[in-house]
Amino acid sequence: MGLGKKERKIIAVSRVAVFANALLSILKITVGILAGSMAVIADGIDSASDVLTSLITLFTAHIIGRPPNPRYPYGYRKADTMATKILSFIIFFAGAQLAISSMGKLIHPEPRAIPATIAIYVILISIVTKQILAFYLKKAGKDVDSSMLIANSKNMQSDVIISLSVLTGLIFTYVLKMPILDVITALLVSIWIMIVAVKIFFESGRDLMDGVDDVALYNKVVKACKIENELTHPHRIRIRKIAHLYLISLDIELPGNLTLEEGHQISMRVEEHIKNQIPNVYDVLVHVEPEGNIEKEAFGVSEKDL
Repeated sequence: MGLGKKERKIIAVSRVAVFANALLSILKITVGILAGSMAVIADGIDSASDVLTSLITLFTAHIIGRPPNPRYPYGYRKADTMATKILSFIIFFAGAQLAISSMGKLIHPEPRAIPATIAIYVILISIVTKQILAFYLKKAGKDVDSSMLIANSKNMQSDVIISLSVLTGLIFTYVLKMPILDVITALLVSIWIMIVAVKIFFESGRDLMDGVDDVALYNKVVKACKIENELTHPHRIRIRKIAHLYLISLDIELPGNLTLEEGHQISMRVEEHIKNQIPNVYDVLVHVEPEGNIEKEAFGVSEKDL
């Protein structure tokens, strides 16, 4: 089984991100060392971590394209979510390392020279490139509904803010003739990196815990059920995500005098109604009960809960 459209898109986008971030990282670290700017070096280290995150995205795209098997009957699509979680750790680690280094230089200050003006030019290049990359990754992520690409786009967008803060710090360093501002800027950049990582961590956790960010989906399921006149009391509705796809299960009640064939046909139509209401459905599981059936149910959502 070959790679699907989504996987091919993720691979193509990730390759662009790897190449662009590798060039930026080499450029910023080299110029940061030559110009004597710790903030620019820090920005370069952040771009180096972006290379690693894009490589993980690239590798994961090959995994999620694998077909289901007895060990993984739902397929490998949740590798997308797991990779997003791993990305959050890498981003946080890069920020923490930068914070430790910056704090060390603030606690034990050394005589520092004003960074060379070439540092400003390389940061301007970084801002433009990162903004283009963020837009590109976000658009691609939405096109194929990949939380992994969208998380990476958020990381790129935070990089734009990082580079802007580095640029601001450099300007103030030149104006006020205070090299210590360069180190302070690096510390602020590290804090921002860690905040972004924590946000990505919790957002990806929702999918791993089988939660949904759009509870209005339950209303759409109930609305789809009401198209069938014989159907009553849709309940025990459960929706969870497998990558960008929704797996939906629910119970419905039908008159007890209907034949098995009639009940089957209604449940099949309910499945089609739900798929028409909600895009990106992986599967719909419909359990039929006789009208008025009473059971103790601990899980799921009913119409009265909405």
